[in-house]
Amino acid sequence: MDAQGQRIELSPHCSLTPVQARRFFLGLCAGCFGFAGIFALLGFWPVLPFAGLEMLVLGLALKFNLDRRHQLQTILISENEVRIECRQKHRPDTQVVFPRYWARVKLQRSFAPSHPSRLVIESSGRALEVGQFLTEEERRGVARQLDRLIGRTGESPPMGSA
Repeated sequence: MDAQGQRIELSPHCSLTPVQARRFFLGLCAGCFGFAGIFALLGFWPVLPFAGLEMLVLGLALKFNLDRRHQLQTILISENEVRIECRQKHRPDTQVVFPRYWARVKLQRSFAPSHPSRLVIESSGRALEVGQFLTEEERRGVARQLDRLIGRTGESPPMGSA
């Protein structure tokens, strides 16, 4: 805790580095195109375009996964406001401010059992979902922490007690 209030930073778990992703991708390309080449030499040449398409899709999936590393949500809670700053690669930074006294934390369950819940901070008819990339257990923990810091609508607990 600092003099300005509480700060919570949320970011996705991305253990794969760009070097590891490159090695993984090149290894799979070598294996895939090796087998495709063997089949092409045996006369099954249509295998080559499908192998290329498969590696293209895998490469795009790895790129999107690596881009998630740059996603960051910062929740700043002061005596008067709750400020949420969102950063993503290739998108402008966004910032949403809610008055702390009227802000409310909701953990909304999904209608489908296989879908994750949604952690939402709302106030005055506006709402913002935070922590979409968190696991269910982490999302519940952040919801409890935010609930202690923000309180219910119309009541703001003292900053020192949370």
